[in-house]
Amino acid sequence: MSESSSSSTVDTPLTKLVGDKTAKALAKHLDLHTAGDLIYHFPRRYDERGEHTDIRALEVGEQVTVLGQVRNTTVRPMRQRRGNLLEVTVADGSGGTLTLTFFGNQAWRERDLRPGRWGLFAGKVTEFRGKRQLNGPEYVLLGDGPADGETAASEEIEEFAGALIPVYPAAAAVPTWVIARCVRVVLDTFTPPEDPLPATVRAGRKLVGLATALREIHRPSTKEDLYRARHRLKWDEAFAVQLTLVQRKHRAASWPARPRPRRDDGLLATFDGRLPYELTAGQRQVGDEVAADLATAHPMHRLLQEVGSGKTVCALRAMLQVVDAGGQAVMLAPTEVLAAQHHRGILGLLGPLGRAGELDGDPDGTRVALVTGSLGAAARRRALEEVADGRAGIVIGTHALLYEGVDFADLGMIVVDEQHRFGVEQRDALRAKAEQPPHVLVMTATPIPRTVAMTVYGDLEISTLSQLPRGRSPIASHVVPASEKPAFLDRAWRRLREEVAAGHQAYVVCPRIGDGAGSEEEPPPDEATRRPPMAVTEVAPLLAEGPLHGLRIGVLHGRLPADEKDTVMRSFAAGDIDVLVATTVVEVGVDVPNATVMIVLDADRFGVSQLHQLRGRVGRGAAAGLCLLVTEALEGTPARERLAAVASTTDGFRLAELDLEQRREGDVLGATQSGRRSHLRLLSLLRDSNLIRDARTEAITLIEDDPGLDRQPALAASVAALVDAERAEYLEKG
Repeated sequence: MSESSSSSTVDTPLTKLVGDKTAKALAKHLDLHTAGDLIYHFPRRYDERGEHTDIRALEVGEQVTVLGQVRNTTVRPMRQRRGNLLEVTVADGSGGTLTLTFFGNQAWRERDLRPGRWGLFAGKVTEFRGKRQLNGPEYVLLGDGPADGETAASEEIEEFAGALIPVYPAAAAVPTWVIARCVRVVLDTFTPPEDPLPATVRAGRKLVGLATALREIHRPSTKEDLYRARHRLKWDEAFAVQLTLVQRKHRAASWPARPRPRRDDGLLATFDGRLPYELTAGQRQVGDEVAADLATAHPMHRLLQEVGSGKTVCALRAMLQVVDAGGQAVMLAPTEVLAAQHHRGILGLLGPLGRAGELDGDPDGTRVALVTGSLGAAARRRALEEVADGRAGIVIGTHALLYEGVDFADLGMIVVDEQHRFGVEQRDALRAKAEQPPHVLVMTATPIPRTVAMTVYGDLEISTLSQLPRGRSPIASHVVPASEKPAFLDRAWRRLREEVAAGHQAYVVCPRIGDGAGSEEEPPPDEATRRPPMAVTEVAPLLAEGPLHGLRIGVLHGRLPADEKDTVMRSFAAGDIDVLVATTVVEVGVDVPNATVMIVLDADRFGVSQLHQLRGRVGRGAAAGLCLLVTEALEGTPARERLAAVASTTDGFRLAELDLEQRREGDVLGATQSGRRSHLRLLSLLRDSNLIRDARTEAITLIEDDPGLDRQPALAASVAALVDAERAEYLEKG
């Protein structure tokens, strides 16, 4: 490893600082190429002698780095082959112990690993005869003597001699102490960039300088220094995102849009007068907020999150207001099943008002067009003509709406259902079909924690529907531990049969389609891989021959042809199918009030929000709903605890926070749209809500005074670096 005598900057290649071999390993295994990449590769945690990682908490299969003290060593001959086996017991002060095993004749290791020596030990946790162990771990010894058979330079030992020992996100080929050594080399020559944070913000928020923060996060002298360093660097991350969002909101407020004010004598008023039920207070409030937005000369950008129910009616009322003002409204749905269901549902709500030009249609009404990829040639031509000449005031479709050849007479409003399922380019392509920026209403049935809303949707106004409409019933949820108590699973199938015998219907949900096709959704990070997940095409025939023999069973998944999916859904809605065996294609939008029970197989393979969404498909009528979460996960495991949490509450916000705790927050922030690492390395949307709120306050003040950050070039460059080009595009177009 070589050290450079000249200073280095964020752009200096690591090959000039740490040598070709080490630089190549850092690039290959950790995607670290420059001094800046390495300096911003922050420690995952800090070990402290006397206050160590709890060895008892290690899980089998984890790649870990532990700080431990050698207690004793044992050498014995191996039974199956020649040579000796060295077993080293290390402890961390928590009461737990870990066995290190080394194969072959390695007498020098026994001399190195003397009782009393402290070291960092890295490897994969395995279990043998009830004891946790690391086989042939990498290690570095601390304080005195050689490490791993090599003479450790005194400065390398010094790296670990302090009270706080940084433990880095590492790879098997690049353990944490190699990264620490490289960081030390780079810090010795590193010239930090100009501090981009305005001095007034630094002083007002009592933040340390950037150079101090970058040094102290790697080599903290005290816990207080570490806290100040992390706080400053978290602030930079939060401030960059909030500045981007506030700038976006500021620009949008100046865009021109055609006002679509509410009329007292139009379609909306007629529709409201004919509604067979009363709107909830929440629906009326959201309706007023949206109506006021539509009446302005700037485009609406509003997020409607449904924690109770009733967003479709709110969206329809907004679309009718736009139609009353001479425009067209389009609803973009993520799947053909959902688009067809929205089309049927909206036609049903409008009645004659949605059939203008037909014999039984209202002459003062409009038409509702459906545009999907599977439409036949004649039906597609007819729908596109109605869209192009303006007869269809309401257009519902999938991404097929984005293609060339779909033209609007006057696109005034876009409703995006389940926003997270659409890519940046898809949403932008639809917006480009309007002469002026259209009003945009984004809808989601996934509850959004407050800090996620502030960070991901910070450029949108937010409305929340939290009431259940009249007629909705409560949903009871229970975990069914299939491997521990098989009788419970038998009882679940009997319970389903009882509901069908009472005239109701049921869902059985599986994570996988079958026939080699994968899951339709990504599994949660702690999914066990002991066997393939349950598959729809395999489960349906087994149920038909076994516990559900004699019932009418239908199958639905994303690989079916569109017309077949539509036929299955129509049959289920009409009551011609007793049990629908499906994937998560039924997760959103499917509305069959007669369905009262859902059995989710391999429930631990789904995320928290998914399970909450799936559960919402039952209890949509007068009869109570029942959701049974079947799992082989054992009691006490994270997967089982996650299911117990879902079963214990229907509070969507609490579950959304739980979901966030168990996901990579970079994914939540949209960074995976570009397939790159998140630039937000320290900020926690759960733990740092106050910091995020403060950063937003400062961002609003700054952008009001300097919208383009023209007087803050260093800050503008810093924002561009932290919120990379692809992320900024995601925010800009989203």
